[in-house]
Amino acid sequence: MAMVAQQHSSSSINKNLDSGKYARYTAEQVEALERLYLECPKPSSLRRQQLIRECPILSNIEPKQIKVWFQNRRCREKQRKESTGLQSVNRKLSAMNKLLMEENDRLQKQVSQLVSENGHMRHQLQSSSMVTTDASSESAGDKPQHPLKDANNPAGLLSIAEDTLAEFLSKATGTAVDWVQMPGMKPGPDSVGIFAISRNCSGVAARACGLVNLEPIKIMEILKDRPSWLRDCRGLEVFTVFPAGNGGTIELLYTQTYSLTTLAPARDFWTLRYTTTLENGSLVVCERSLSGTGASPNASVASQFVRAEMLPSGYLIRPCEGGGSIIHIVDHLDLKAWSVPEVLRPLYESSKVLAQKMTIAALKYIRQIAQETSGGEAMVSLGRQPAVLRTFSQRLSRGFNDAINMFNEDGWSFLNGDGAEDVVVAICQSKNLNSDSNTLSFTGGVLCVKASMLLQNVPPAVLVRFLREHRSEWADFNMDAYTAASLKASTYAYPGMRPTRFNGSQIIMPLGHTIEQEEMLEVVRLEGHSFTHEDAFLSRDIHLLQICSGVDENAVGACSELVFALIDEMFPDDASLLPSGFRIIPLDPKPDASTSHKTLNLTSNLGVGPATSRVAENAASSYNARSVLTIAFQFPFESNLQVNVANMARQYLRSVISSVQRVAMAISPSGLSPTVRPKLSSSSPEALALACWICQSYRYYVGADLLKEDSINRESVLKTLWLHQDAILCCSLKQALPVFIFANQAGLDMLETTLVALQDVTLDKIFNDSGRQALFSEFSKITQQGYAYLPAGICMSTMGRHASFDQAIIWKVVEEEENNVHCLALSFVNWSFM
Repeated sequence: MAMVAQQHSSSSINKNLDSGKYARYTAEQVEALERLYLECPKPSSLRRQQLIRECPILSNIEPKQIKVWFQNRRCREKQRKESTGLQSVNRKLSAMNKLLMEENDRLQKQVSQLVSENGHMRHQLQSSSMVTTDASSESAGDKPQHPLKDANNPAGLLSIAEDTLAEFLSKATGTAVDWVQMPGMKPGPDSVGIFAISRNCSGVAARACGLVNLEPIKIMEILKDRPSWLRDCRGLEVFTVFPAGNGGTIELLYTQTYSLTTLAPARDFWTLRYTTTLENGSLVVCERSLSGTGASPNASVASQFVRAEMLPSGYLIRPCEGGGSIIHIVDHLDLKAWSVPEVLRPLYESSKVLAQKMTIAALKYIRQIAQETSGGEAMVSLGRQPAVLRTFSQRLSRGFNDAINMFNEDGWSFLNGDGAEDVVVAICQSKNLNSDSNTLSFTGGVLCVKASMLLQNVPPAVLVRFLREHRSEWADFNMDAYTAASLKASTYAYPGMRPTRFNGSQIIMPLGHTIEQEEMLEVVRLEGHSFTHEDAFLSRDIHLLQICSGVDENAVGACSELVFALIDEMFPDDASLLPSGFRIIPLDPKPDASTSHKTLNLTSNLGVGPATSRVAENAASSYNARSVLTIAFQFPFESNLQVNVANMARQYLRSVISSVQRVAMAISPSGLSPTVRPKLSSSSPEALALACWICQSYRYYVGADLLKEDSINRESVLKTLWLHQDAILCCSLKQALPVFIFANQAGLDMLETTLVALQDVTLDKIFNDSGRQALFSEFSKITQQGYAYLPAGICMSTMGRHASFDQAIIWKVVEEEENNVHCLALSFVNWSFM
């Protein structure tokens, strides 16, 4: 109603001001006023007033009339923008409504089909032979085999293409596959689209549909260029192109995909792709595998791949009225799970994994391009264009995948025989770090060490966040310094010849992220200092370019990655990259939240805050699954130092594995130590007690209310405390050094950490020298009167950033019944990063 009233008010102003004496302006005067408005839109602009005085054509108009004209002009412009925005929203809602109606029709058909099949099965239960015959014929229909000879002539190819089109459309808009909603991907106003996975069908299949603000032709071009958006695609080669009789094209493709781990071979596909236009104007790109071995560049390359099968899949792109497109995506694959170790088979038999890695990724990539094309808010910084940032992310991911797979075609050869050791070492003597205009060659080459390990009951998102935020817990700064020096100056020295001390400070500077924030591109600065006096004035800081993804604990089937590469401080757009990193892939489906154990943290009763701010035990206590961790590190070397660098790299990777295992045990429910394990359960009153103690103690000692509104129950107290604008933290006094045990959302943001990592932060670490002195001087006052004030000062986040605050209040938190001091609470008023 407010919006309608505003429009009516604007219309009234326009009507009144466009009538009477204000409508008697000449065309020249209106043109002059328009020029002034465009040049100086601000009403209080001195420049506008000066231009009005200097314009002779406006001399006979009173200043008040000119002012009213400008007000009228602003109202009309505002109304026009609102009208345009409402029309755009209306078009999108109409298109989404049409999409939902079609989805509803498809579901009704599926229900009718299931009811009919159920009735038929009831009458045929006694005839097992007939059921067997029907099932076998249905299986053959789902997976038709085409003789290889059909691919030798255009007529046979066109017949296969038409069959592929019909089967694809029956999956995209029909009931050929029993689709069920993707767990954890509920449709809604903020949803990217509608996602579904297959149930009880051959292979693994996933489907997505959504509205995208791009023209169909543009969407088709992007999706056909699979290596540009599918990170797992190593390459796509078009062998043959045949024109179809209806204006479409038929292509024969050879596609290679990476293996996600070191424990399984990569996959390749020999497929037919059919592109055509339907009678209603929709574009269709459908694809399926051809029987037989097909083509591959050479036999040595094909020996490292397992031939997988693509069942009828593709894209249906329909134009919308007023712009944009509705897109349907279907991926249906048989990844030959029999060829991988049994422990990895869930990865190749899961439709959820396929949906996350391929189907959902395609739709989100299209939406990202659409947002950038339409001039939406660009999630970038440091002056980098979105296309450049995407290229950096793709190069990091591709380089990491190359290191994991080590294809013979790229020149990799193993140093430790057949790779049966726990750590695999290989070299690539012909490797160059190529970019558009920058090529860095090594006289020796590149050495890579890699390993995979199985993790039990370790949430991948929590582990990756810890590795990202606490690099000093697992990384060796000297190894980073060695690689940085090698890449920067093309000089090689064995680490330790010029020792460097890492002071533990790292600063993460965001470059950009995807629209759903599944992946973040960052620059990390590690501060280092030399031990020797002669190098004391030389900068030893190290800079990393890294991507971090999969930090959402609620994402189903998604893997978590942290991939990084050493860069120069002022890295150009074509900077050379040698990626290393971690990849954690869940193997088993995540348990349903309704059947899992309840969380063990203070914020378990809150439905607020991003996933990164929730305590690790939230995921750990309800997480009971396996995942596989893959680690790969790359180092440049000279030929005369190959043995030394190989031994160093092998030892370093084993040290990293040991550190990761310790971290995994700490965040696993079965590995929590008694001092770290939370004592509060959301099923008991103690879960909310601390929030009440904090507020009651503040009122008792300070004489004022911490929360502005009166809370009726404990749940509302906790929620209000969690959303409080000031950073509120609690530290335990039971250890030698006070350790933080709780922080609200603002406190976590100020410290740039999570609740699981908060328990590693002591009170003295967040203050500088003057802050620590002020804090220690007030301890006696806190002991006597129960609270104290700290003046304005500076505190430090876990990432090394400084945050200023106007005032800090410290008070004792007393248990309600026992009258014992439970912890110490701090409230930082009006904090902000400097």
